[in-house]
Amino acid sequence: MTPTSDNIAAVTGTGSFCAGGRSVQELWQTLAASGVNCAPVPARLFTTALDYPVFAAPGDYLTPDLQALLAEAGLVSLDSVSRTIHLAMAAIAEAIAQAGIPLTALRAQRVGIAIGTTVGCTFHDEEYYSAWRRGDNPPLDPVSYFLNCNIAEAVHRLLKTHGPTAVVTNACASGTDAIGMAKDWLEHDFCDIAIAGGADELSRVAYNGFASLMLLSNQPCQPFDLKRKGLNLGEGAGVLLLERFADARARKHPIQGFVRGYGAASDAFHPTAPHPEGRGLKMALKAAMQEAAVSPDQIAYINCHGTGTKANDLAETTALATLFNPDETAIASSKGVTGHTLGAAGGIEAVLTLKSLHEGSCHGTAGCLQPDPDFAVTPLPQGMKREFNGHYGISESLAFGGGNAVLVLEGCA
Repeated sequence: MTPTSDNIAAVTGTGSFCAGGRSVQELWQTLAASGVNCAPVPARLFTTALDYPVFAAPGDYLTPDLQALLAEAGLVSLDSVSRTIHLAMAAIAEAIAQAGIPLTALRAQRVGIAIGTTVGCTFHDEEYYSAWRRGDNPPLDPVSYFLNCNIAEAVHRLLKTHGPTAVVTNACASGTDAIGMAKDWLEHDFCDIAIAGGADELSRVAYNGFASLMLLSNQPCQPFDLKRKGLNLGEGAGVLLLERFADARARKHPIQGFVRGYGAASDAFHPTAPHPEGRGLKMALKAAMQEAAVSPDQIAYINCHGTGTKANDLAETTALATLFNPDETAIASSKGVTGHTLGAAGGIEAVLTLKSLHEGSCHGTAGCLQPDPDFAVTPLPQGMKREFNGHYGISESLAFGGGNAVLVLEGCA
């Protein structure tokens, strides 16, 4: 099936759960206030002797929307699945509620589930294997979680839905790639509805890994700031619920926006560092805008990857300067209120991009008090607000291994 205006991917629901809030609206309010919920690693997650703070999601994932969805599905609890799936389900429940689709209607259609993650829950088995090597007989819960850690399959199983299933593990671009995949599924008639985004939980292995690469900051991160010292890890989930435009229009449900274009490209440069000139990012940006049939001067807002590391922020702004005019396009990062949520970042940031387009404005980068003068473009600093003249935006992700993924989104007022 060739993509047309009727089968283009329309967004009818969004959901988010992270340190910035237990819903999209809470996250938006935190972003507006430049709220920073960054603190030492909670003991409920894992223990560490390191002092790098994190953006931990709230401990209570059972939001009102999720409680309602579980009741509708006939589920008493989610004790049998990992915490990553808990985070994903909290965001998915909000998106389904916004879309106004009863579970019975979902089950009657082909539902595509595409979720990006880095490792899901698969790093949370240290205590089990330590005990096993000591000759103990530890509970098998970690093994069960590992065997059932496929997030997309778990969502289908819990909701009793059916359709295409994919878990994307392309490092920090995973959530963005998952949304791009779901867009293609809809436009080529592989499914009738798609739920796409990303989910990731904090783990000690990932935390120690980033620390060993000397990428973590011992204070709240400052994306794009002259004094930036590195990133803070975060966790959470963000998803979009997508329908064909014709189907959403037929059921007369409000449309929040559209996924107009998707592009992906590799730097082919270094295992962890980005290309200094953002070579792959520029290719991904051009591919996404070409598919969306928009030009750079039509882009009102770019939600940057903006991690707060020296190399990433410089490479990203260098690439953006070759394509965009900062007087026409607002450039900002939201990681100052969410932390770097790894595989979930693309999902959460796509949600925030659409929310900004819907509101007709964006907020500055929390933690960026003095933008680095070495940047070829100047991102919007903390405390600033920018009104939009257009309704197209970009959400972009840069990943370890040189992976770059870009979404062009259109917002509806």
